[in-house]
Amino acid sequence: MNTRHSNRVPPEIQAEIDALAALPENQIDTDDIPEVRDWSSAKRGLFYRPVKQQITLRLDADLVDWFKNHHSQDEGYQTSINRALREYVVQHQT
Repeated sequence: MNTRHSNRVPPEIQAEIDALAALPENQIDTDDIPEVRDWSSAKRGLFYRPVKQQITLRLDADLVDWFKNHHSQDEGYQTSINRALREYVVQHQT
């Protein structure tokens, strides 16, 4: 992990964040923010990239073959496997 950059939020900024988070929905003024209704052209992961960890993982050959032959044109088979694993984790969180 890169420890050169601190992710700590200064106390005065954290206090402001906490105060805003405590506001009820009806007290938040969003008139200056246009509501986006059509997300069809949105690109996932454009600004946020999760930290990846390289590992060696043994999978059944038929699973690897299936992912290699059935991934979408926009993502590779490893990304498809990662997405499938993430969906599994989300569904099984307690």
